[in-house]
Amino acid sequence: MTRVKRGTTRHKRRERLLKHTKGFLWTRKSKYRQAKEALLHAWSFQFADRKKKKRNFRRLWQIKINAAARENGISYSKLINLLKKAGIELDRKILADLAEHEPEIFKKILGAAQ
Repeated sequence: MTRVKRGTTRHKRRERLLKHTKGFLWTRKSKYRQAKEALLHAWSFQFADRKKKKRNFRRLWQIKINAAARENGISYSKLINLLKKAGIELDRKILADLAEHEPEIFKKILGAAQ
């Protein structure tokens, strides 16, 4: 059996991993062991934060809708309930955008729901 030297393979593997640590501080960007550990954490946070992003945007939309609804004398929960009963199927993203940029149209939607 022939002898296999792993120098080039190992070097390529390390370089590929270190490419991902650009911007990290201190030895976490340059030393293989620290970089590997840092990337394990970074990638797990990255995965979790993609899920959190969706939650954060939904909260933001709810806040915007609530603010606009209260200006028109109704609470957020009552508005959503009225919209469902009226069969108006606008999602929170669209409602929030209308509440922020088109208050007249939002007022019309609120009138249609009531």
